[in-house]
Amino acid sequence: MTALLRSLLLMIMLGSLSIAAAEEAATDAATEVSSATPHAVIESRATALAEQLKGRQDYYNENTTELYDVVRNLLLPGFDVQYASKLVLGRTHWTAATEAQRERFIQAFYSFLVRTYAKGLLGFDQSNMTVDPEASYSKDGDKALVKTTLALENGDAVNINYALRETADGWKMYDVRIDGVSYIQNYRSQFDAEISDLGIDAVISRLESESGGAADSA
Repeated sequence: MTALLRSLLLMIMLGSLSIAAAEEAATDAATEVSSATPHAVIESRATALAEQLKGRQDYYNENTTELYDVVRNLLLPGFDVQYASKLVLGRTHWTAATEAQRERFIQAFYSFLVRTYAKGLLGFDQSNMTVDPEASYSKDGDKALVKTTLALENGDAVNINYALRETADGWKMYDVRIDGVSYIQNYRSQFDAEISDLGIDAVISRLESESGGAADSA
């Protein structure tokens, strides 16, 4: 997976907050997500994140634990980690896994995403993102695709499409496709080969190890 894909996955999954009020901000974000359209979910978070990170990149770069807390507190309300984990494992591995293995994988994958992508957020200016005002919906209307474009400092532009699904708690993101590359498909290919060779418990243990030990609660 490219560094750009890693950096942008969580780019607009975050809302504005101060570290001291993280829990309150997370609650506000959850309320916002439950009542917002797919377009509003993406646009509001892109704007809020740009405001949150502006002028604080160096601080968060030196205080990664706080950056992880920011991501952890605000990721869950806008991201359907269980559905994404199911898609990443794929039908075969998800069906074969026990309930305990599924839950452990969800927790490990969530923690892995938080820690892997958090610092990548600091490398891009989110204020250069434009959001297409018209979302594309599936035939039954329970899934949507919101297209955005991120202008880079070198003059290039990156097309970033966010896939969302309607849940009981509102619209939530579950996939990010950067210039046509889906992070779900990317990880599915990686984990499929690894699980086939080593087993799902070995993959979970690796994810937990790479995220600093036991998975954070999702």
